[in-house]
Amino acid sequence: MADLVFTRAGGAIGARLAPGAYQTWGRAIGRAVGSYVGGRIDDAYLSPTRRSEGPRMAGLHVQGSQEGASMPLVHGRVRIAGQVIWAARLKERREVVRSGGGKSGARSARAEWRYTLSFAVGLCAGEIVRIERAWANGQPFDLSAVAHRVHTGSEQQEVDPLIEAIEGAGNAPAYRGLAYIVFEDLPLDDFGDVLPQMSFEVVRGALDDGPRLETMARGVCLIPGSGEFAYATDPVRRVIAAGQETSENAQADPDRANLDVSLDQLAADMPGVETVSLVSAWFGDDLRCGSCSIRPGVEVAAKETRPLVWRAGGVTRDGAYVVSTIDGAPAYGGTPCDQSVVQAITALKARGLRVGLNPFVLMDIPADNPYGQPAFPWRGRIGCDPPEADKTAAAASQIAAFFGAATAADFSVSGDVISCSAGDWGYRRFILHHAHLAALAGGVDFFLIGSELPGLTKLRDAAGDFPTVDALRALAADVRAVLGPATQITYAADWSEYGGHQPQDGTGDVFFHLDPLWADANIDAVGIDWYPPLTDWREGDAHADRALAARIHDPAYLLSR
Repeated sequence: MADLVFTRAGGAIGARLAPGAYQTWGRAIGRAVGSYVGGRIDDAYLSPTRRSEGPRMAGLHVQGSQEGASMPLVHGRVRIAGQVIWAARLKERREVVRSGGGKSGARSARAEWRYTLSFAVGLCAGEIVRIERAWANGQPFDLSAVAHRVHTGSEQQEVDPLIEAIEGAGNAPAYRGLAYIVFEDLPLDDFGDVLPQMSFEVVRGALDDGPRLETMARGVCLIPGSGEFAYATDPVRRVIAAGQETSENAQADPDRANLDVSLDQLAADMPGVETVSLVSAWFGDDLRCGSCSIRPGVEVAAKETRPLVWRAGGVTRDGAYVVSTIDGAPAYGGTPCDQSVVQAITALKARGLRVGLNPFVLMDIPADNPYGQPAFPWRGRIGCDPPEADKTAAAASQIAAFFGAATAADFSVSGDVISCSAGDWGYRRFILHHAHLAALAGGVDFFLIGSELPGLTKLRDAAGDFPTVDALRALAADVRAVLGPATQITYAADWSEYGGHQPQDGTGDVFFHLDPLWADANIDAVGIDWYPPLTDWREGDAHADRALAARIHDPAYLLSR
């Protein structure tokens, strides 16, 4: 209606305003103007769909792209911004967004303008291993959510297909020797329709192409061994207050657990690794073996977490040992919860790795203990009290108390919960609980019944026998009953104990005390934790090597050994 009215009115006004000879032209121009005005009025008020137009970009500001800028030469792991080395024309797409309707029948349509840009960012000179993480305007940016290609910077890399398609064959460089990333049609909506300031964490290996540790290694030990949810593959959140949470185990990537990120890094950095030994720690509280309990511990007594809730060793948080503190902060991470250990074993096996479980004793002795024991000693110092009780019935009695009375029959499994009816926190309960964890995860390739206990394995009873060795053999048999014949079982002896025992009692005796253990039918390998000294250097100057060098750090001296 408005179109008709304004067309006629515009024609009449145009004819009247135009000079006599040009009235026909004036009428035509007036009708055109009137038709346009009337059409806009009809669109706005008479049409069932009302239309409006969103803002359009007037231009594009591009991240730093300086002619002749130098490219950094990096080593290891570095966060860099790089330089934009190529960009295509901005793509603009008009998109109509409709809304409204309902009883009134009134609807609206708004034209929105969407922009995407294809571009390349030069990162550094030389070949990189990978891009670990990315940020856009300082915020973590998920590269997997956008189309991109990483050119690692080899001297043989080919031209990027997108750059070649736009620039034409023969006009696009391959940028050989330069690591760069190409984004294809990156949406700019979330960045205010401007190219975000991007930075990247790049990883570059050693320059030498020969054999290197990271390519030669076939097995690794997975630690820290402590941390309440360190091994969980589920991201775990800690509730601070209503509506306020923080991550327990997703610091490297907010959407993925740290374990998954680290296993990806392991596969990329050490591709030859085939075997992983998973360390899981409980806490010992006394160097006197007859008084030492070994229990699962937590960092703090009260903590609300989701979706996993801490449980380990058959106890929940309110019944767990709380680790000591240093300056108000926990001295250790807590024991990995049972669910996280099972998740870690499952994740490792899913990647085709051989998996071993290494139950580990961390010592956490109260600083105010009345016996003058150090707060965080090595577990290898656990022994009898007094030390002179060696070769007595008292030593045998204390060792029996240390191992405790738990048997495989004391354990029960319901779903993913392992319970133990034994009334003590002895060493047997500690090891057998981990054996049941391994079974719950579908088994492991190898299992350690202990590591580095020379202060115990060298103790003798009144008959001159070694009761700890006998206890370890009995424990190996119980672990075998839980895990079956497919799992290899061993004890990881300290390098100072594996070969024999020479008591410093003036007798000159030599005992190969671990031979019965190594020969046991349930032990599959001789295990050694090998930490020998690299040199014969001693404290002070009264030693033979002092004549060879002024200090132990002398490179020539170390090479000569």
